[in-house]
Amino acid sequence: MSAVARFPDRYPIDDLELVRMRRRHLRKVLSIEASVYPRPWSASLFLSELAQRSSRSYLVGRHQGITIAYAGMMFTGREAHVTNIAVDPDFHGRKVGTRLLLTMVYEALARGCERISLEVRVTNGAAMSMYGKFGFITTGIRKGYYIETNEDAYIMIVEDALSSAYRGRMQSIRDELDDLSDDGDDSDDSIE
Repeated sequence: MSAVARFPDRYPIDDLELVRMRRRHLRKVLSIEASVYPRPWSASLFLSELAQRSSRSYLVGRHQGITIAYAGMMFTGREAHVTNIAVDPDFHGRKVGTRLLLTMVYEALARGCERISLEVRVTNGAAMSMYGKFGFITTGIRKGYYIETNEDAYIMIVEDALSSAYRGRMQSIRDELDDLSDDGDDSDDSIE
């Protein structure tokens, strides 16, 4: 019996639409932000990020017309930094975060970024597992980085993002996602 038959509610969402974040998405983005972070970003902070179009990229994931996830990335020179990635808790475990991160990584590669970095809570094992699959390596720790809980953050980095080996890793992740889809349609990776 396949995983799909045993756990239909955990099956990856194959009709996920990824689009550029716009002001109209913020109400739902803020709701997700408040449900997953003890100290959520404000609307004004998101608006400030969205205004920096040349150095920032923000996406939302939509399922059946409803925003269920978002991710952001900052670009400085030949480095990309994942600023945030969050999925509505009702959709955890359905490969939404993987699809978002894959799309963000492809954008970083298209912009010529050699290095991709992020911070993650030391207690967030699920996120660290996903980042590890993407080739992120823990390179350091930021003590007390999350002020609201005084929790430490691991610094995770991909150093060789433009290498053919890394591109092969990304293709493998994409192929795996496609294999999990009912129809293999990868139209969900398009960006408006």
